[in-house]
Amino acid sequence: MDQLLSKTLAQIVNENHQAASVFEKYGLDFCCKGKRSLQIACDEKELSTTEVTSELESVINKDVKPVVDFDNMSLTELANYIVATHHGYVRQEVPLIFGYLQKIASKHGDRHPELHKIFESFSAVKEELMSHMHKEEFVLFPRIAGLEKAKERYDSLSLGYLLGPVSMMEHEHEHVGNLLEVIKLLSNNYTPPADACTTYRLVFAALKSFETDLHQHIHLENNILFPKTLKLFRQVKETALN
Repeated sequence: MDQLLSKTLAQIVNENHQAASVFEKYGLDFCCKGKRSLQIACDEKELSTTEVTSELESVINKDVKPVVDFDNMSLTELANYIVATHHGYVRQEVPLIFGYLQKIASKHGDRHPELHKIFESFSAVKEELMSHMHKEEFVLFPRIAGLEKAKERYDSLSLGYLLGPVSMMEHEHEHVGNLLEVIKLLSNNYTPPADACTTYRLVFAALKSFETDLHQHIHLENNILFPKTLKLFRQVKETALN
């Protein structure tokens, strides 16, 4: 138990991706705030470490291997997976959720004024993510693929060539995460009111799924792709100097 508590949330999920479901259940942010230890994360949320570690150990002891072994993917393979799976999901879901929120805010906003704030926050999420994904697909990910394919060409480049875009992406991840946290609070953890219509209930369920997917999306980048990219870049630079 003590060993598990001393590990970071990111380490735990990297070692066993099934742990993500436990973190989602308890509202423990393993993506943007994945560098915190489990102990610190539980203390901040005033959660029982015994309860949380017990559930984690139960999941870990099942020894269920993930369908996709992210840790053993090449950087290019992982970047391509993120684009196909998570960027694709965002592009599919964002217009639908945006349209549904616009509709229910217009029809039910008088009785539930928080819908206007939810719509406003999701509009900001939409703008942020569309710009963010474009920068990843046309700037950062091609640079990562180039690093992996032709390492020797990178020995004359400064660390800022990759660190700059990575830092920007991490900052934007945090911003989007904060916007979704606002939506989560305003929607009472995506709980529709008693008088909610079908569309109202549908969009809250869609928002909850959207948040879950985004957590995995950010985790793959912040805790696996970006650290491995910067590690490889530093290795290339060190090799060139020797």
